[in-house]
This record gives sequence, C-alpha cells and structure tokens, in this order.
Amino acid sequence: MVNTYLTRRSAVHRTDLVSHLTPGDPQLGSRLENYTQYFIGKGATLTDAQHQALGLLNATVNRQSSALSFGDAYLLLGAIFLGGTGLEWQHLIVDEGLTISTNLFGTTFYSLVGLHASHVTVGLILMAVVAVFALAKRVGREHLEKLEVVGLYWHFVDSVWVVVFTLVYIVGR
Repeated sequence: MVNTYLTRRSAVHRTDLVSHLTPGDPQLGSRLENYTQYFIGKGATLTDAQHQALGLLNATVNRQSSALSFGDAYLLLGAIFLGGTGLEWQHLIVDEGLTISTNLFGTTFYSLVGLHASHVTVGLILMAVVAVFALAKRVGREHLEKLEVVGLYWHFVDSVWVVVFTLVYIVGR
C-alpha cells in the first residue's frame, strides 16, 4: 500500500517537474550543455554525450520526484499518527477514565506520548514549510544544509518513537 502511494505520488511529482522543462529555458540549456561537455571530456562522441546528458537529467528528475513523494508520505503518516493519538487519548480519558493524574502509568503515558506528539507536530510543520517552498521552486543547493537538518530532526523523532512505543505499549502494559 505504501509502495503504491509512493509510486503514484512520484509519478505526479515527475509530471509536474517535467512540465517545467522547456526547450527555451536557458538554465536547462546550460545544464544540458555542461553535462554534454562533461561526457565529451570523458571520451564520448557528441551523440552519445547528448544521450548521456539527457539520461543524467532524467535521473535527477527521478531523484527529485522520489524525494518529494517520500515527503508526502511522511506528512500523511505523521498526520495519521496525530489523529490516532487524539482518538486514543479520547478513548482513554472518556471511556477508561485514565488521565495524567490517575496513576504512574497515566503520568508516564501522557508525558511520553504527548511529548512525542508535540515533536511530530513540529516535524510536520517543518516538512510542510519545505513542501511549500519546493512547490514554489524556491529550494536550491544553498538550502541543502537546512533540508538535511529537517531530515535529521524527523529521523530523530522516528527513532525516539521506537523507544516510546517499547516503553509505553510493550513494557508498560
């Protein structure tokens, strides 16, 4: 299911990215020329170098569309997590009477899961901001460090969830 979602989102992003590649675009022309000269410098004929340059451009578009589709999946899964957490809390508070002051488990549960949910919320906001800038074509090489920090933050939140899940849902019950 996730693979199908990623494949479909990647196709959507690829279509969008390719639609912005026009023959008259000076940046595209310059990039293809640089790629072609690179391959000629490596010993390729002009025709082979042009094909390889187009192949490299295609690979770049594929990588970008994959990155955007994974961003979509992270946003979706994070939103599902927050929605599920809200439903779980509603059930525990309303139906089970478990609050943060009920017992040690309630205190630990709401503290750990709530802290994690707040960090997921921050991560979703950061990724949504990145997505908006990416869709507006405002993300370039000069932003790579910032993008990497967002990715590291999200993976840290992922890693913490493994610990929280183990403590709360496996050991705690």
